[in-house]
Amino acid sequence: MESLGKFRDNILNGPIGKTLLWLGLPLMLVQLVNISYNLVDSFWLSRYSEIALAVPRQVWPTFMFLNAIINGLMAANLAIISQLVGGRRYEEAHKIVSQFVTVSLSLNAVLAIAYFYLRPFIFRYIVQTPPALYDDVLGYSGIIAIDIVLSALTLTYSTILQSIGDTRTPAYVNLVAAIANFILDPPFIIGLRINGAYIIPPMGAVGAATATVLARFSGLVALMVFLNKRYPYLTPKLTRRLEKEWVLMSFKIGAPVTLMMASNSLAFMFQNALINQYGEYAATAAAIGFLLMDLADAFLWGFTSSVAVMIGQALGANLIERARKIARLASLYIAVSTGIASMIVFIFRGFFINIFTSNAAVYAEAERFVSLFLPSLPFFTLFFIGMSVGRGSGKTFIPTVVGVVRLWGVRLALGYFLSNQLGWGTVGIWLAMALSNYFSGLAMYGWVHRGSWAAPLFRHQEKIMLHRMGNKPLNR
Repeated sequence: MESLGKFRDNILNGPIGKTLLWLGLPLMLVQLVNISYNLVDSFWLSRYSEIALAVPRQVWPTFMFLNAIINGLMAANLAIISQLVGGRRYEEAHKIVSQFVTVSLSLNAVLAIAYFYLRPFIFRYIVQTPPALYDDVLGYSGIIAIDIVLSALTLTYSTILQSIGDTRTPAYVNLVAAIANFILDPPFIIGLRINGAYIIPPMGAVGAATATVLARFSGLVALMVFLNKRYPYLTPKLTRRLEKEWVLMSFKIGAPVTLMMASNSLAFMFQNALINQYGEYAATAAAIGFLLMDLADAFLWGFTSSVAVMIGQALGANLIERARKIARLASLYIAVSTGIASMIVFIFRGFFINIFTSNAAVYAEAERFVSLFLPSLPFFTLFFIGMSVGRGSGKTFIPTVVGVVRLWGVRLALGYFLSNQLGWGTVGIWLAMALSNYFSGLAMYGWVHRGSWAAPLFRHQEKIMLHRMGNKPLNR
């Protein structure tokens, strides 16, 4: 228990800026590694064919849709576990961990099977993948179905570790998994020949998916071993029964996040369909543009989880004003950092685009997209900091509403109107995407700074539902 107490004391009593860095730098490293993987993946796919790098972007929203439930569970259990740890209620935290892992495994196994059989319908009629990409998308998504389970369990174990303040272990494990991906990508995508004979045939997008699944599996095994050895008192055990109190609390906190993620993923599917009507070159340009966005907002993804953990533990310890201060300072620090990174990427955008395409039409479209969308990223940062505040505090309703309006009202409806009704084409789509970030960032900034979210989930003078759970035997 000493290691738990050490993490707790640092998070609750350390300087806010320093603690954000202490928690966030490992996660930012993970994101930079993941971005590096995506860049390498896209580079090798671009060497396989000039449009193959668009394949993962076609599949990603459907994957996110199936991950909506685990994201809701993550949001709920990050808030629950971090606040229990903040209140030194370690036995109850262990019980929650076991139920969290059990539900994650069971639900995502069912979802993976359903996805495998439904994917032809999804990509033909919903995403409306261009014919030139369809076969590769179908092959890629078939392999990625396995990753639905592996990814969910990886996120589950990472959430458990992050909730107690250990952001380094997931970072190191992700680093190793990404290195494995770097190594596996070239032979699986473009093939491996020895003495003129292919040992591994070129597989293109299917090879990229295979490399991803193998690397993810190795990372998951490492996370499980680390948790079991370093924090044996939090080692999860599969349980046949779930505590009603935990189910209700997870649903209350996680349902808005799940609905938002499901809504977001559907919106991104329709966004892809909107882009796909302009052909495979527009789809490829969008894929390149989003790679550059990932470079610019690496700071954002590195620190959002640390903000949620710090706010969750501060509220669990009844440090209300500290929680509010964390939210304010995080908004400032991370938005400024993202703005600086966006300026750097904007200056060198031509160089980056040239790495992935030599096609003049794809280059021109990607450059247009980046020029319109990149300046909005600091506002996108403010939106996601608000999401982290909601997850750490367990107040997820307002962020969910803003997120839904951002995508369905501004990005999709306005994008359709500008591109199809006014005849602006892809420019209308890119402009609506940028405006959606400005709107959501300003809306969430106001909500975060008002501070109405700053109230703990658990009372400090009374025994609450989860405390009673600690007096029952763990169901297996």
